[in-house]
Amino acid sequence: MSTFQDLGLNNDLLQAITDLGFEKPSEVQEKAIPLLLETEGDLVALAQTGTGKTAAFGFPMLQKIDLNSRTTQGLILSPTRELCLQITNELKAYGKYCNGLNVVAIYGGASISEQARDVKRGAQIIVATPGRMKDMISRNMVDITKIEYSVLDEADEMLNMGFKEDINAILSHTPADKSTWLFSATMPKEVAAIAKDFMHKPQEITVGNKNESSSNVSHEYYLVNARDRYQALKRLADANPDIFSVVFCRTKRDTQKVAEQLIEDGYNAGALHGDLSQNQRDLVMNAFRKNQIQMLVATDVAARGIDVDDVTHVINYQLPDEVETYTHRSGRTGRAGKTGVSMVIVSKSEVRKIKSIERIIKKQFDKKDIPNGMEICEVQLMSLANKIHNTEVNHEIDKYLSSINELFEDTTKEELIKKVFSVEFTRFFNYYQKSKDLNVSEGSNRDESERDYKGGKNDSTRYFINVGSKDGFDWMKLKDFLKEQLDLGRDDVFKVETKDSFSFFNTENELREKVLAHFTDFKHEGRFVNVEVSENRGGGRRGGKRSGAPRGDRRGGKKETRSRRSGEFKGERNNKSGRRSGGESKSNNQKISRPRRSRR
Repeated sequence: MSTFQDLGLNNDLLQAITDLGFEKPSEVQEKAIPLLLETEGDLVALAQTGTGKTAAFGFPMLQKIDLNSRTTQGLILSPTRELCLQITNELKAYGKYCNGLNVVAIYGGASISEQARDVKRGAQIIVATPGRMKDMISRNMVDITKIEYSVLDEADEMLNMGFKEDINAILSHTPADKSTWLFSATMPKEVAAIAKDFMHKPQEITVGNKNESSSNVSHEYYLVNARDRYQALKRLADANPDIFSVVFCRTKRDTQKVAEQLIEDGYNAGALHGDLSQNQRDLVMNAFRKNQIQMLVATDVAARGIDVDDVTHVINYQLPDEVETYTHRSGRTGRAGKTGVSMVIVSKSEVRKIKSIERIIKKQFDKKDIPNGMEICEVQLMSLANKIHNTEVNHEIDKYLSSINELFEDTTKEELIKKVFSVEFTRFFNYYQKSKDLNVSEGSNRDESERDYKGGKNDSTRYFINVGSKDGFDWMKLKDFLKEQLDLGRDDVFKVETKDSFSFFNTENELREKVLAHFTDFKHEGRFVNVEVSENRGGGRRGGKRSGAPRGDRRGGKKETRSRRSGEFKGERNNKSGRRSGGESKSNNQKISRPRRSRR
């Protein structure tokens, strides 16, 4: 492997590299830096998150720009505020000995006029999120007509977030003869389209195979019933006492809910999602970087700015909608040459997605069991023993030893050890001694909730709803819609099955009245949406108790027949009809006081 001195970097940059403690370039740096320094042209670089891509394009840009000019010469687009700030701070650190360097971050959630003033003072490099950059261009607050270098960082994620039109609009204001460097972890067709439209015969470098996961990350999945997902998350955390993790949820609501549950149950947790203010997000990230938060619960979008090298675990509380997104998630761990673990909690209906991910990342998942209560007690006990064994003695305690010795003068060494460790062990033992086995087998394609209603148990209710795939729903989108409409947790709606023009779903019996009340006289753009209790527990055509709305408009006592095969299903709920039940759903899990986790 080359050294940074071999890559052709100047002395100012090499001095900063020494200060930062960088010893050897990563593979993407080794391939990209000499190429970008020696040639003028376009580049597509495919490399996983955490492989040092910022330095791969940052060092060449810093060396090539004219520090004596106050004209904006470099533009770097990134998907999120966190990543924008991270890149800006890293470029400033790389260029600490580059006299006259001015790097400005442009992102939403901060004063646009203040950012414009910073640019006008002479910013050779602008790092921006697409939305704010497009806004400032439209207001003539920034001039990028003379840039020489543009970088699209995390290009796949920017396109996943819907920034394609913004990127097209921004790049249309830049010179045709500029050099464009595209860095991405995956290469979906949308990224290839950007490369085709805005790049001329780009050179391509690939670290590993396209979309392949880092070799430093091992992959595990845990099969549980959907309703036990949160309990499984807690056990995985307890089975790893020194965990420092990012927990991924699919929606902002689930992210906030899981984080609040973890905090209530005594974990050092925090939430990171788009509904937080910039100040709140900064506070959470600062706490995470200082290890004050051990479990950061995040959405995929918000997590794009997480650049912490010591993450031990990534936990997929829910799998992402897009298989390729898993690559980004797992890239949060196993960084800077360290090893990491990516865990996935799945129900039986999601196992097939594991196989799809394996094909994409070219890595095998290990199926593992959620540990039982006594295994966790043993892990916690030995963790405490190691901490005590490795603790440095504080000799300020010496003056109190005589009183302590007097208190324990009749206690043997064995009894004393038992007393000390029982303080911690007893709390976990009491919590877990009657805990159930959360693991399920892959012998069937149905989870426990499905077997319940198939086998005649009465702890869940099966419903019919008159929307289906022709209305734009698959099972996951319908589940999200029902969860949002009914203000339920994701695991409170299960066994979702979509047909062409109608669908089925289940909830616990205790939620039946809430579901039926909510969908009474429920309309979207003049169309009634019916929910009825289904008597056909095996699926198929519905029958049974309706949610109150006839299949026609209730005017003048005349019932008009409506077809289930109605058109588009879109729009907002008419608040004048279908009032929501005020009932709260009950938890399926018995509330037991969990032992509080001490901060590390």
